[in-house]
Amino acid sequence: MFTGIIEAIGTIRALTPKGGDVRVLVDTGKLDLGDVKLGDSIAVNGVCLTAVELPGNGFWADVSRETLARTAFIDLKAGSRVNLEKALTPTSRLGGHLVSGHVDGVGEVVAREDNARAVQFRIRAPRELAKYIALKGSITVDGTSLTVNAVNGAEFELTIVPHTLGETIMADYRPGRQVNLEVDLLARYLERLMMGDQAAEPKASGLTEGFLAEHGYLKN
Repeated sequence: MFTGIIEAIGTIRALTPKGGDVRVLVDTGKLDLGDVKLGDSIAVNGVCLTAVELPGNGFWADVSRETLARTAFIDLKAGSRVNLEKALTPTSRLGGHLVSGHVDGVGEVVAREDNARAVQFRIRAPRELAKYIALKGSITVDGTSLTVNAVNGAEFELTIVPHTLGETIMADYRPGRQVNLEVDLLARYLERLMMGDQAAEPKASGLTEGFLAEHGYLKN
């Protein structure tokens, strides 16, 4: 688990094909690796990766085909800057929100404009994730815990203050950029819980208007 509070900006140093997937070397910059052991988890742009080698100035991790297919990791190359966060511990401050490091989908930055000293971003989420994104709710973008300031269909807006721009890779964002999205954990579990016994059905496909009406959640 993670908090979505980025601890350092790292750099991809190598991406090496290995046995059908990829092994990646991440230079961790100012991130303190003194308490990191082999097998520990580190979030890279919101993707939970396992450290398999610790050369001293960073770590090697394996990136599966599944991760490459479901995240924006496929767009990274040597020299790419990435957000880094070590796993949450029992004594960590929960400054952001609970983040699993399991990406739900890939979004696209569709607009960027200055807003006083802050920067306003508009991001388009995959259609299937729109129902989980709420005004003033939490969302994780490339591992960063952020507050949604506006929602319009599958698009949402973020207002990013100078500190966040300086401590994350969001300063690099331009329209067309692909970003990793993880929706709020509670929203996903609430949806599953509301399905009740239907969740055990093989063809259960999530909540529908018919289901909500049948159970009294929609009023005429």
